[in-house]
Amino acid sequence: MRRKLAAGNWKMNGLGANLAEIGKLTKLHRTPVCDIMIAPPATIITSALVEAGDHALAIGGQDCHAATSGAHTGDISAEMLRDAGAGYVILGHSERRADHGETDEVVRAKTEAAHAAGLVAVVCVGETLHHRQTNSTLHVVGTQLAESLPNGVSGANTVVAYEPVWAIGTGEVATLDQIAEVHDFIRAELKTRFGDEADAIRVLYGGSVKPTNAAEIFAVSNVDGALVGGASLKAEDFSGIIAALETA
Repeated sequence: MRRKLAAGNWKMNGLGANLAEIGKLTKLHRTPVCDIMIAPPATIITSALVEAGDHALAIGGQDCHAATSGAHTGDISAEMLRDAGAGYVILGHSERRADHGETDEVVRAKTEAAHAAGLVAVVCVGETLHHRQTNSTLHVVGTQLAESLPNGVSGANTVVAYEPVWAIGTGEVATLDQIAEVHDFIRAELKTRFGDEADAIRVLYGGSVKPTNAAEIFAVSNVDGALVGGASLKAEDFSGIIAALETA
């Protein structure tokens, strides 16, 4: 059975003072029955690990470069993340695709780098509002899956996160039927390409997940957890989502 995952993406939020939220979270979930991961800014990854202590909570990065090193001022390699203590890295987030022009090919190269460094890649896919309105959601998501995921994907090294772009940070949430359609489609596509290994790959939903709607989302078929943005910044908010996942 796939172990559920609650992944928090702090985005460009968080200073040293905010690390106390991680400490609070570890106290609220001392022996979690699902996996928990928080991706803070790279500047506080090591401090976040210290705050988490010996708790099972994992720390991840929010992006990595495809190269292992070189003249890439301001970038961080997968090896650097691993060296800092990260276990995961989020790749292909819609904000990276939009703000930095990241293509599926770029995401694929970064995913390969993450795997080589021993990181679990959380690879994001999802459609824009235009795609949704023109009934091209499954085509877009299918293309992103095919071109963003390299060969050698497994349940141990990759998580897929479906995030409808129009629902990220907007307060809008895809309907349960819409979530089910895309998650079932993703599972089928993974099965076609990776065979039985697809059963071990976790598929998360991301898009305005909150404690008030988490339980109904986690009841949808093939939803193995959530990639959470703003609601992961406060321990109390994220705890409500984790609790819902633990009972799903």
